[in-house]
Amino acid sequence: MALNGNHSELPQVLVLLPPGCFTLLESNYSHKFNFLKAWDSPLPQDQFLATHAGSVQALLSSANGPTITANILQMLPSLKVIVTTSAGLDHVDLAECRSRGVAIASTPKIFTEDVADMAVGLLLDVMRKISAGDRYVRDGLWATRGDYALGSKIGGKRVGIVGLGNIGLEVAKRLEAFGCNILYNSRTEKPFVSYPFYSDISELAANSDALVICCALTAETHHMINKKVLLALGRDGVIVNIARGAIIDEKEMVRCLVKGEIGGAGLDVFEDEPEVPQELFALDNVVLSPHYATYTPECFVALCELVAGNFEAFFSNKPLLSPAVDN
Repeated sequence: MALNGNHSELPQVLVLLPPGCFTLLESNYSHKFNFLKAWDSPLPQDQFLATHAGSVQALLSSANGPTITANILQMLPSLKVIVTTSAGLDHVDLAECRSRGVAIASTPKIFTEDVADMAVGLLLDVMRKISAGDRYVRDGLWATRGDYALGSKIGGKRVGIVGLGNIGLEVAKRLEAFGCNILYNSRTEKPFVSYPFYSDISELAANSDALVICCALTAETHHMINKKVLLALGRDGVIVNIARGAIIDEKEMVRCLVKGEIGGAGLDVFEDEPEVPQELFALDNVVLSPHYATYTPECFVALCELVAGNFEAFFSNKPLLSPAVDN
């Protein structure tokens, strides 16, 4: 299929809800693709999909958009490819895609460095009380109450990384530079690293001063960080999550934080985004971030190039640039 010509003749890409990079994507690639904006249509979504069911072969998805359910896939019988702007695939019904022969392209490495930076930033912030100290100064309390509570040294801390994939390895590399001792849990032991491997997540927590969650959300990892793990982490332990909110049992984590059963948390993701447990707002040992670990201008440019490249490859009958590996 040609990638130029009149707008109505351009390859169609269905978008149910715009991902964060969509404005940039549309401005740079609207001459190559006809983006069908379901969210911008006066028609209900099912009617909009029915209107384009016979022609749409490609869909743009994101982790923050609607879940691509079996029902949606059944309403799009001509669909051949889903390109997602996320590294994770928990928002796509993979089994239904397999049964229908729908290919998936993801963005596994685009976000790696930015997300790793955020993970380290959250850990530093919690342990050194950066955001809490900032509020202390802005509220005029330094002048009236004196010095703020001490933070904790980073060097020498034992950091357990849950999920030693692309992001986990980058987190480990950064924290090694701070003098941290790295331990990890992953689906399988990694023979190419020298870090101690723990197959039991509670044992990893018990031997760590901090846990950094970097794994994918799956049926196996849902609420993997439960009460037992949190209590094993202990009263001085810090947890950082830049993966998916539901990997942690959020209610148990909130309870542990409120009761002082763990030492602190740096959270970029939550179970019911954008809703965040209000109990966390008053806690100075918690740093909150609005799921934007990947949001840098440099990342958006690279992301748009990869997304567009995957669509160009598909419509040119070439291999996808970043086909998802379904584990």
